Amino acid sequence: MLKLLDRTAHALNDRLVLLAPDSSVVEKFRNANIDARRHGQLVREMQALRGSVYLHDGAIRRDQLSADGLHETAEDKRSWHLLTVDKDQRVTGCAWYLEHDGSVGLDHLRVRHTPLARSGWREKLWRGVEAEIRRARHAGLRYVEVGGWAVAPESRCTSEGLVLALAGYSLGRIRGGCLGITTATVRHCSSSILRRLGGAPLASGESVVPRYFDPRYDCEMEILRFDSRYPDRKYSGVIGLLQEKMRDIQVIAPATSASRASRDLVPAGLWNNTWTQPSLTQSVFAR
Repeated sequence: MLKLLDRTAHALNDRLVLLAPDSSVVEKFRNANIDARRHGQLVREMQALRGSVYLHDGAIRRDQLSADGLHETAEDKRSWHLLTVDKDQRVTGCAWYLEHDGSVGLDHLRVRHTPLARSGWREKLWRGVEAEIRRARHAGLRYVEVGGWAVAPESRCTSEGLVLALAGYSLGRIRGGCLGITTATVRHCSSSILRRLGGAPLASGESVVPRYFDPRYDCEMEILRFDSRYPDRKYSGVIGLLQEKMRDIQVIAPATSASRASRDLVPAGLWNNTWTQPSLTQSVFAR
């Protein structure tokens, strides 16, 4: 598997595309472009892929998609998006990566929507997350949430899903290092795969936050934390290779933050510019 991952990483230039939340954060990439139309097109393709994969997997219902079958989330506009594309530049895999500043509170994290946040584990959950945020702040790292993994059927039984997960570590390193959190499905051994890459259960003191059933996705879930500096040593070489390769991949940004803020002042209508392996071919992490 490591040899396959290494070969895939070496051939990434035309297969991996990175969407930035805005153009002010792309200075460490050598092939960055501002293209609002292409950025919007790829976001819609990514949302269509997620919608199709998640619906087929039974993780969501049809009424949770838009009229044209898009799986839209509030995180999409604020996140980095790691995309794999085919030879025709069509999206075949995706994952989002959302950065928070050091002052982020629990009310701004997706984990607040988990059933554990409304159970007897609520207090320990909050303490565990708060401890992670403090660690990130004291170490000068970003705190991030990751999720939205999906891989198209034609790319199943390949290394594509693993590459997307490992590329999340690489992006975190490029961005200066991060501590992160995700809610991973137990279905298809997805959470155990993430553990092998370097993820670990969230803990509060000596208590490990347990698995839980989430009726929204009709499956067991697990909250995992990770540190971009300390993946499983088995994958460190691949992550380092991905980190270097990603500096030259195509990065597309919609606009600067200032430009987007100005756009929001314009009346509506004046702007027309928008992964047994089966586990990572399906809806794997937080939707």
